[in-house]
Amino acid sequence: MKTSLLILVLVALVLSSSFIHSTEAVFSYCGSKCEARCAKAGVQDRCLKYCGICCAECKCVPSGTYGNKYECACYRDKKNSKGKPKCP
Repeated sequence: MKTSLLILVLVALVLSSSFIHSTEAVFSYCGSKCEARCAKAGVQDRCLKYCGICCAECKCVPSGTYGNKYECACYRDKKNSKGKPKCP
C-alpha cells in the first residue's frame, strides 16, 4: 500500500515538473517574440500584454512589427468583444 502511494507521488512530481518546464519555455518564447513584435508600438505595455495572451493561446507570433498575420491563423483570427482583432 505504501509503495504504491509512493510511486504515485513520484509519478505526479515528474509529470508536474515537465509541465512547469514547458510552461516556462512558452513564456520565454512569447516574451522574446512579443518584444520584437511590439518594438515600434505606440503603447508598448498594452501591445506586450495582448501579444503575450495571444502567443500563450496560439503558440506563435507573426514575424515583424506589423502585418504578416497569415503566418499564424490562430493569432490572426482572435477577436475582442467588439469583433475587432485582439492580437497586435
